[in-house]
Amino acid sequence: MTAARLTRLPAWAALRAHHAAVQTTHLRELFEADPTRGERLTAEAAGVFLDYSKNRVTDETLKLLLQLAEECQLRDRVEAMFGGEKINVTENRAVLHTALRAARGSTVNFDGRNVVPDVHDTLDRMAAFCDRVRSGDWKGHTGKVIRSVVNIGIGGSDLGPVMAYEALRHYTDRTRTFRFVSNVDGTDFAEAVRDLDPAETLFIVSSKTFTTQETMTNAATARAWLLATLKDDAAVAKHFVAVSTNAAEVSKFGIDTANMFGFWDWVGGRYSMDSAIGLSTMLAAGPDGFREMLAGFRAMDEHFRTAPFAQNLPVLLGLLTVWYVDFFDARSVAVLPYDQYLKRFPAYLQQLTMESNGKCVTLAGAEVDYATSPVYWGEPGTNGQHSFYQLIHQGTNLIPCDFLMFGKSLNPVGRHHDLLTANVLAQAEALAFGKTAAEVRAEGVAEALVPHKTFPGNRPSNVLVVEKLTPFALGSLIALYEHSVFTQGVVWDVGSFDQWGVELGKVLAQRIVPELSGAGELKHDSSTNALIRRYRAGRGA
Repeated sequence: MTAARLTRLPAWAALRAHHAAVQTTHLRELFEADPTRGERLTAEAAGVFLDYSKNRVTDETLKLLLQLAEECQLRDRVEAMFGGEKINVTENRAVLHTALRAARGSTVNFDGRNVVPDVHDTLDRMAAFCDRVRSGDWKGHTGKVIRSVVNIGIGGSDLGPVMAYEALRHYTDRTRTFRFVSNVDGTDFAEAVRDLDPAETLFIVSSKTFTTQETMTNAATARAWLLATLKDDAAVAKHFVAVSTNAAEVSKFGIDTANMFGFWDWVGGRYSMDSAIGLSTMLAAGPDGFREMLAGFRAMDEHFRTAPFAQNLPVLLGLLTVWYVDFFDARSVAVLPYDQYLKRFPAYLQQLTMESNGKCVTLAGAEVDYATSPVYWGEPGTNGQHSFYQLIHQGTNLIPCDFLMFGKSLNPVGRHHDLLTANVLAQAEALAFGKTAAEVRAEGVAEALVPHKTFPGNRPSNVLVVEKLTPFALGSLIALYEHSVFTQGVVWDVGSFDQWGVELGKVLAQRIVPELSGAGELKHDSSTNALIRRYRAGRGA
């Protein structure tokens, strides 16, 4: 297998030498040397203000990172993506999630055809359906209004809708209950419907092929649950809709294909929440709210495509991640939203980032000799301060942090938001500058405790400031991370839009399922065979 080319680029070699010279430089020194640093190292676009001054970078660092982007032909790759070229080379597919939020009347060509009219036709059909449900015009089999919506999906068909519902809960229709089922563990479905009335429940089954094992298992269970009460197969058409492209299987299930909403092969699952996969989001927040979210996506798309790299928010975030992962050996990135509505945002980013760039070979199949995707993780607000922030402040691992801060609360109560804001600013400051042993001693702390109360600082972070969490802001933030991931993938020369790593386990699971019931000779390794036999014994097989 040939070697990857990244480490042979001039900018990479220059960054190696530069890192050796600056790796021990402290953020205290950088701020002391440049009193304007905090105002200078910022960028703003699409409603997002980025302060990246608390990163372990100098002007030379930034220059070399931008040079690396140029040598990796990032601009050409951006245009190739927006232009509909088949940059997903292992599946021979275009990557056009940006077309999902293109303005009506614009042109995005794929194979010589403008796909924007198809996108807006689907959005219009979704809006018409949502208006019927939200107004009460759409009724269930017994004539009752729909009061509960359950989205059944997995991966990109679940994580995006769940995150968006929680993020936009302030704007949602509170007269309806929204639930989400993804896990094939029966508990997930049982708890989701435990207090629901089948006559008032609508299921959205989200599976492009309508064959996804986990989703269709849960869908079949939902169908049985509904019919156990309503006793009429005709009820399925009034209580199930599909987000799929497999009309034959949808019809076979009992869903009217007039209530089937499709999307396209050029939309990857983890990039699909603004397609028909977002039907539950549109039902919850309304068609206008959904369109506002799309406008936020579109604004960040345009910024990413046109802004100079030195002022380009996704490019800066992506290059900073490369800097820490490949030169400081950082293995994770913490995303810390200081807004409770974004409690599922870090989980959503886990699929977006790690399924995209968790690769060990290049686009050409060469084995990489450098680190690729870090682990992304996090929790909202001050919760994390009382759990894992200890590790970030005084642990042995370098963990770059993204703090998401909002100027206004959607629920202004007393001094809560001031306290929340004070905490996010304090955490970023404390991580950057720490507390020296001399400063601890000056407070009269006993010498034995000085090492324990000393904070090394020099822990990097970005602070992203948004005025208020609106649908527009949510779309803008998601697109920011989408394009940051793309930037990282271009530099690492990996295929950010396939996910072959999830396939092997799925194939083996299909083989094991019948074996758990006692069928067939076991031909696995000794550990797997023993575990299957133990499971069989426990269930009496």
